[in-house]
Amino acid sequence: MRAYLALILAVAGLAGCVPTYPAGDPSGGLYPEPVAAAAPAPLAPRQAASNFIRVVSRVEPMTEDICRARTRGVNCDFRIVIDDRPGQGPNAFQTLDENGRPILGFTLALIADARNEDEIAFVLGHEASHHILGHIPQTQQTALAGAMMAGILAQATGADAAAVQSAQRIGATVGARRYSRAFELEADALGAEIAYFAGYDPVLGAGFFDRLPDPGDQFLGSHPPNAERKAQVQAVVAGLRGF
Repeated sequence: MRAYLALILAVAGLAGCVPTYPAGDPSGGLYPEPVAAAAPAPLAPRQAASNFIRVVSRVEPMTEDICRARTRGVNCDFRIVIDDRPGQGPNAFQTLDENGRPILGFTLALIADARNEDEIAFVLGHEASHHILGHIPQTQQTALAGAMMAGILAQATGADAAAVQSAQRIGATVGARRYSRAFELEADALGAEIAYFAGYDPVLGAGFFDRLPDPGDQFLGSHPPNAERKAQVQAVVAGLRGF
């Protein structure tokens, strides 16, 4: 197991999965509804950091084992990094470096916002699942196809070069988001398995969704409703437990 806690200053080509929101500002959209009095309080910084390190030591080996068991010819040597850029809200992402090595990134705000180890374990498993399931190349392919189709249609209607480029950009966005909701649910399911087999409770970990703005059923939204994601995790865990 090779776990790296590194600091990154700039990240390109990210596959962000946890919608960002203002850190420490409940009035700025952190919670769509008032928080119940019994909601877990944020952890002390030292405890939050300790939880993150402990989760990485347990979950990263599981992500690599499952990656190697379920893929062929895929780089399963995950590198875990911390994004410490100022002003970053709670967020996690999966991307690839220039050599194709999978990167799992967490902002400091997300680590501080997690209420328990189960939440960190579920988010880590979710991000690793995007790589295991090949979501980045699939998204790139659908974005390219959308851009090409939109450009062809624009040219067929006699649009000028600027209009064609605009249509291609829109087509790429639509193409990239065509399967994004399905990808998120797939990553939730496999992420729940990873967290579960690493010894954590994914249902408790999915409590993270309770503090995120609910994307609902927005047109071309990139994430499913929070209730649907929690139900997905509960169903997976029920199956793993055999009931």
